[in-house]
Formats: sequence, structure tokens, C-alpha cells
Amino acid sequence: MVRTPLTPWERRRGERLGALLRRARGERSMVEVAAAAGVSAETLRKIETGRAPTPAFFTVAALAAVLGVSLDELATVCGQDAAGHDEHDGHALSA
Repeated sequence: MVRTPLTPWERRRGERLGALLRRARGERSMVEVAAAAGVSAETLRKIETGRAPTPAFFTVAALAAVLGVSLDELATVCGQDAAGHDEHDGHALSA
């Protein structure tokens, strides 16, 4: 199966997701968080570094639950650019 290349927006969204999860993980080890979420440490590493910019929903949901991050917050943060605007339409998102 040939995968369609990711757009620049999808790559930036993946980078924002990874950064948010890394901040939420704080001082906890990658192995500890990954095990609690039922994913491999390598999967978490790839997500946090942006090398897996489009992880499966249930992977993200499990990580969010372990880290205490709401899916609403993930959706809001990952859909914004650095200025807090929705990258698709340029309007600021309300939190």
C-alpha cells in the first residue's frame, strides 16, 4: 500500500502533539508512561519526536488518559499554529 505524503500542516500538527505529550510526561520515564498506556516506548518516542505524526486514535487516547490530558485539549492545541490560530482558516481558537 502506498501512503500519501503528509502535508506540511499534518507534520506541524504531529510536532505539536509530540511536544504536548512530552510536556505532560514531565519527569516520568518514557518506559513508565508507555507501559501504562499499553504502547511501546519506541512508539511514544516516535510520537514525541514527530517521527510518527499521525498515530492511531486509540494510541493517542491511551497516552492522554495516562498523562491526564483531555482529548479536547489535544484537539485544540494540535489544530493551532504558534500564534494560537486555527491553521486551516486562520482564526484564533477559543479554549
